[in-house]
Amino acid sequence: MGSGAVLHDIATHWYIDFSIPVVAAIIGYVTKLVAIHMMFEPLEFVGIKPYLGWQGIVPRRAARMASIAVDTMTRDLISASEVVSRLDPELVAQEIAEPLRTAAEEITREIMAEYQPGLWEAMPEPVRRLMISRVQAESPRMVSGVLAEIQADVDSVFDLREMVITNLVTDKALLNRIFREAGRKEFRFIARSGIYFGGTIGLLQMTLWVLFHEPLIMPAFGLIVGWFTDWLALKMIFNPKEPIRILGIEWQGLFLKRRKEVAADYGALIADEIITPRKVIEAVLRGPLSDRVFAMIRNQVQAAVDRNTGLAKPLVVMTVGTTRYQDMKRSITHKVMARMPETLTHIEDYARESMDVRNLLIAKMQALDDLQFESLIRPAFEQDEWILITVGALLGFTMGEAQALLLEHFASH
Repeated sequence: MGSGAVLHDIATHWYIDFSIPVVAAIIGYVTKLVAIHMMFEPLEFVGIKPYLGWQGIVPRRAARMASIAVDTMTRDLISASEVVSRLDPELVAQEIAEPLRTAAEEITREIMAEYQPGLWEAMPEPVRRLMISRVQAESPRMVSGVLAEIQADVDSVFDLREMVITNLVTDKALLNRIFREAGRKEFRFIARSGIYFGGTIGLLQMTLWVLFHEPLIMPAFGLIVGWFTDWLALKMIFNPKEPIRILGIEWQGLFLKRRKEVAADYGALIADEIITPRKVIEAVLRGPLSDRVFAMIRNQVQAAVDRNTGLAKPLVVMTVGTTRYQDMKRSITHKVMARMPETLTHIEDYARESMDVRNLLIAKMQALDDLQFESLIRPAFEQDEWILITVGALLGFTMGEAQALLLEHFASH
């Protein structure tokens, strides 16, 4: 097409020609939004299994995603001993003194009514109160002893890695939140980059269209915009690792550049949603290693019972029988264990302040090297990254084809 014809075509169809980079920018933006959405949604598979349908990449790979995130967390950031060792056994006993007194009285009355009903009912109330007071006085020592035992060998009773993975795999929305919160600005950049990169490529696309009017230019460039802008945006999040200067401007991977901000957000989310006092207590008392905790409590309870019976132990054993005496101690242990989770909820505020998981994580994260820091969010992008780029390319091609049909339609009128 000669220069005169080109100028005449531009003058006649300028609105069509200038719509090309605009549409390219839209293609870039839409393909990024779709790619980001596909990373996290839907939480469960929608469609006909196994292949005809979709599930968000992060929730679909929940077990592996959680495992990778937790490996980084428990290897480089925090350990079970760091969480539990910050609790003072004596202060814990003080914090739960009142609920402990109530539980001790209830357990004493239940046990005596079950194993010595006649004797208990025949006792004067001052004598019963004295027995209850002795048990109540013994309870803080028992709690302190159990916690001290746990702290001495925390890994044998508390599996932090298992606790975190279980929470993340069973709560896929929470797993999504971790990656979304940690990388929220990066995801925003990915979406907006589609506009800038797409519009820039669209200018070249417009030039070629004006010169050749070849319909294949539209879907071909749509594919390029969808694929290349996805690929480039993902690269720019993590590269370059170290700051470099190009044309007087300092460049560094976006995620690595805002390390302090990410550390604060990530530390807050983990402390508020995952490694909370309530969840730590539940993991210790009801987790896969809870049998060992039960054994510790049993030892403390039985020692306390023996101390309280003291000189009267032979008489008690003779009265209730050796077997019944052992059954009584086991029954007390079960009752203590059953009340322990509810009783320990009273230390949540103290435990949250003492463990200070948030600030511990923030300090540790800021000390990570670039590769360790990158691994906090990189798995969300690495898993099936090619699918996202391919989908972006196909969407770009489809929108480009639709654009070509519209251009031919308007150009012919």
